[in-house]
Amino acid sequence: MVAAIVACFVIGYIVIVFEHPLRLDKTVPALLMGAVCWALLSLGFNNGTLEIVNTEGEVYNMFNSLSGEAMEIGHAGAHEVAEEGFVGTLLHHLGKTAEILIFLIGAMTIVEIVDLHRGFDVLKSWVHTRNKKKLLWIVGGLGFILSAIIDNLTATIVLVTLLRKLVPDRDQRIWYVALIVIAANAGGAWSPIGDVTTTMLWIGKRVSTAGLMEFLIAPSLICFAVPFLVASFLKPFQGELTTPELTEAEEEEQGRLLSSKTMLFLGLGMIVFVPVFKTLTHLPPYLGMMLSLGVVWLVSEYIHPEEDFTEERKAQYSAHKALSRIEMSSILFFLGILMSVAALETVVVNGVGSLRAVAESLRSVIPNEDIVIIVLGFLSAIIDNVPLVAASMGMYDLGTHPIDARLWHFIAYSAGTGGSMLIIGSAAGVAAMGMERIDFIWYFKKIAWLALLGFAAGAIAFLIIESTFNIGVNH
Repeated sequence: MVAAIVACFVIGYIVIVFEHPLRLDKTVPALLMGAVCWALLSLGFNNGTLEIVNTEGEVYNMFNSLSGEAMEIGHAGAHEVAEEGFVGTLLHHLGKTAEILIFLIGAMTIVEIVDLHRGFDVLKSWVHTRNKKKLLWIVGGLGFILSAIIDNLTATIVLVTLLRKLVPDRDQRIWYVALIVIAANAGGAWSPIGDVTTTMLWIGKRVSTAGLMEFLIAPSLICFAVPFLVASFLKPFQGELTTPELTEAEEEEQGRLLSSKTMLFLGLGMIVFVPVFKTLTHLPPYLGMMLSLGVVWLVSEYIHPEEDFTEERKAQYSAHKALSRIEMSSILFFLGILMSVAALETVVVNGVGSLRAVAESLRSVIPNEDIVIIVLGFLSAIIDNVPLVAASMGMYDLGTHPIDARLWHFIAYSAGTGGSMLIIGSAAGVAAMGMERIDFIWYFKKIAWLALLGFAAGAIAFLIIESTFNIGVNH
């Protein structure tokens, strides 16, 4: 039965990796994989052929792990107690997954509300240069900062939209867009709300906000700066742009951006407030995100970007419209993936959870954990980093690697920035690829080496900082 569960996961994973050739949305195999893995786990547990790890980390099965008190109530009662224990384990993992999903839904809705109120149009009014090199650093800096606040995927979408207005020539624009992918992934790695994987580590109590920012901001900044510095000397970024002049209507529109600015700063501010809320109240992050969404939603009901706003057009700026625009398929994909990994984490192999068994096997083959994590970074360029990080969280426990141990920081860095090496390796890259129809081979030839330089430079910087300040010893 263990082999069947693993085979189900592997087959589902392969289908997800080849979603484009198969023309199948990756959400479909993710949902099927999650449901089938738990169904097989339940069947194996009920017939006594599988052991599971319960919510307390204890190993037990249907027959030999029931307490004496449970056995006294008879076989049928003991069987019921065991089934309740299994369901409790399932609900435990579902609850952990739901924390991440609710957080993401809240963040995505806030971003959509800001976009509906044309808050991101404000960014265009800040960019005046026509120098190609200066523009590269401006949009790169915006990508690095914005991705730490609104996540790397959304930051990429916003900046690609901005670049379409600033760089009319597509052949020139795709160079900027490709570099934005590197900047956005680097910026998302040092923030607990900058990438799905860092959010997972943060909510899973593997990293703290202060620890993540303190020890990853320098490596992430280097990962961003090195490729941009090298790219500054490349031919596509020499000279001046031929940007069209603003029309009278656009100039008039820029003068009416007060409400858009209000929504932009409110939305970004409330997302940034979430880690502050967690620090002050010690409550889970999703509660802070619920509060932030409530505030932004409230304000959005009474402020709009048009002076001649009418009730008939209210629906165009409402939170209901924003909710209809969020990618529920992505949310369901995360649900399927995280529940699949939870099933692997629950099933027992050689006396421990299967993912823990994999970690022990890796440790025996590759004793150096740093090499394992660097390999994880390269894998994240090929496969989705969400299941990779979810699996790593199951492989290494908090007893051996407590919160803010350097292992978790390095996983956050490698999984977050390694995806830039191939355009299909991150959500930001896939979004850019779809929006600008960037060719995979073009990106591999022109940009992959720059991303590799940045990843390697940042990783070296992290290891130097770790060895100098002993990250994980005092945390």
